[in-house]
Amino acid sequence: MKHLLALALATTALGSMAAMAHADAHGISEFRIGLLGGENATDRLNSNECLRAYAQEALGVPVRLFAPADYNGVMQGLLGGTIDMAWLGASSYAGVYVQDPTAVTPVLVKANLDGSYTYHSIGIARKDSGITSMADMVGKVLGFGDPNSTSGFLIPSVELPADGYSVTAGDYFKDVVFTGGHEQTIVAVNNGDIDGGVTWADGLGNWEDGYNSGALRKAVDAGLVDMNDLVQIWISKPIPEGPVVVRNALPEEVKTIMIDLVKGLHDKDPDCAYGVAAGDTAGFVPIDPSFYETIIAVRRAQSN
Repeated sequence: MKHLLALALATTALGSMAAMAHADAHGISEFRIGLLGGENATDRLNSNECLRAYAQEALGVPVRLFAPADYNGVMQGLLGGTIDMAWLGASSYAGVYVQDPTAVTPVLVKANLDGSYTYHSIGIARKDSGITSMADMVGKVLGFGDPNSTSGFLIPSVELPADGYSVTAGDYFKDVVFTGGHEQTIVAVNNGDIDGGVTWADGLGNWEDGYNSGALRKAVDAGLVDMNDLVQIWISKPIPEGPVVVRNALPEEVKTIMIDLVKGLHDKDPDCAYGVAAGDTAGFVPIDPSFYETIIAVRRAQSN
């Protein structure tokens, strides 16, 4: 028994020493991945668990997933150093940049099946509502997702007024509300709690599938909606796909390991990449920070 106890203690000690060696080699003791809102926390965690496991194997230190209730939770985590990596929306990244241009760097972007790096804000309503366009939404309730969402607020808040649909409550729409996220918007429309809402999709593939990727596709996969019960009532111009960002204060070796891992995820494990990317994708590819200059300018203008 004493020999077994000694062996167990020695094994534990060796494991601890190995973990410390990894931490010393990479200059970190753990790695934290932030998961932007858009669907419930449990589904976000489940979709990204495979990435967490691969990252822990690659880094040799504990890797944790964080799924705050709203977009701002991830943004503040990156700014405060409690989150090391995240896939942000373009507006969320711009929001971080406006507060601290040195905090993070965009390194990768999700590529669509056609090779593009854009997506759309999509307006939806129930088919049985009789609403077929934003012109039918006069006097109705419109739902946005999160104030820091690109497709769920920023872009439609600019493009809809330009099309003649003021987003000030009471002007054109009876009311304009925030639902809390993309999934909440889709469910609220589907349940008839609001008349119409905006969410995101790549705009490729079939409507009945929720397109190839995006919040609608995730809602279909989760069994939350039947797309045959919904109609598209508006679509934005192409929006720059949001970046995967890493915190600049991380050791360069850690950044390289994680960038290579996410970049190679589609080839390594297509099912994992499907969950992480919210649907079908050609994978994550390198992106230049200049890709987001327009979104940063819009975000900065809104903050003044």
